[in-house]
Amino acid sequence: MLPIDSSIIRLIQFAIHEDLGTGDITSDYCVPHDATAAARFVMKQDGVICGLPILALVFREFSSEVDIEIKVNEGDRIVSGTVLALVEGPAHALLAGERTALNFIQRMSGVATKTQQYVDEIAGTRARVLDTRKTIPGWRLLDKYATTIGGALNHRIGLHDMVMIKDNHITACGGIREAVEKVASEVRGRPSLKVEVEARSLDDVAEILECTGVHRVMFDNFTPSSVAEGVRMVKGKLETEASGGITFENIRAYAEAGVDFISVGAITHSATALDISMKLFVPKQG
Repeated sequence: MLPIDSSIIRLIQFAIHEDLGTGDITSDYCVPHDATAAARFVMKQDGVICGLPILALVFREFSSEVDIEIKVNEGDRIVSGTVLALVEGPAHALLAGERTALNFIQRMSGVATKTQQYVDEIAGTRARVLDTRKTIPGWRLLDKYATTIGGALNHRIGLHDMVMIKDNHITACGGIREAVEKVASEVRGRPSLKVEVEARSLDDVAEILECTGVHRVMFDNFTPSSVAEGVRMVKGKLETEASGGITFENIRAYAEAGVDFISVGAITHSATALDISMKLFVPKQG
């Protein structure tokens, strides 16, 4: 379910203000203020639809009199030409909210669609696709929601909800063992807080296995064959994750190496918005 909280409402309001400015002068000049209208949201290419709950949040910022009828289910694979939703209400509200509504659902559907392509590519393996923090600033919750609609799992939401000891932490602490020991002394008594450590080589994997308090090892920028060797070294003692250099062309090879998780930045930072349009029409009378 889409996590509607104050940050998302503020994001929608910011987007509306950014677009509307001092007012929709085109509609003000040519559309009667008491006019009503109806519109269809139509998919213009095949893909996964995501973000439908955003439509109500956008249009009701303009008018409480906008009625919305959703025609498909969130997360459905939709073919081009499908009507996604009908909206009806004050014409000025529909015209003013059109671009903001489309910007949200096009971006979110693009992320969900790209994610599902990666998920489908590794079907039949044990690996699960993870998202990353490579999201649009301010869009973290929406981007990560969209990846789950596409079939991925959320990695940490931010720096606050999981310990991830990366190369720069290791350098700053003087080594893997030193970093893990410092973390372990701080997280003791917080069993829900997971600890992941990045490995840059198989020697790093061996050192991580000698540490206590680690839940997951990340094979960073390993080749698929090196990941397979790392998985054999771990022997199921820790969760395993492949990260860095993952593409659609090679993700299957990483999955077949036996890793538990594969984190893919591309599903958010390189997603292309889906083509969706909103078209006004004259509703039938009676």
